[in-house]
Amino acid sequence: MGFTEPPSLEDMEALAKSIIETLPDSLNKYIGKLKVDIKEFPDSYTEQELDLETPFDILGYYESAGPATIGHLSTNKDNRDSLHLFRRPILDVWCDTSEDLTRLVNRIILQEIGNHFGFNESEIEMYEDAMETDNSFDLTK
Repeated sequence: MGFTEPPSLEDMEALAKSIIETLPDSLNKYIGKLKVDIKEFPDSYTEQELDLETPFDILGYYESAGPATIGHLSTNKDNRDSLHLFRRPILDVWCDTSEDLTRLVNRIILQEIGNHFGFNESEIEMYEDAMETDNSFDLTK
């Protein structure tokens, strides 16, 4: 998905879901059926809990629904891990860096998954490199 103008919330959700669908199989044991939540900004509770100076200080975060979701044990759709992404802060980074938006969102998703599950930077970079070289993950679409 090539973007020349800011994507809508719906476009950003479609982009995030397409990236998650192409994540390496080795990550699926961690994330299961991940729910994607795209908002303009974090809510005030999140801002307070994370002690953010501004709502632009966070691009996203991974929220666990608990140990029952690991290994796809949960059958309740609402009891899934969630990936929260914030459109406006992401778009600011996109404008500031001129980085391809798909690459940027891919990096954010991998960072959030990696940070949540305790991956180190080299492991996160390994997944990012693998996705960029995988033919099924075409960043130029």
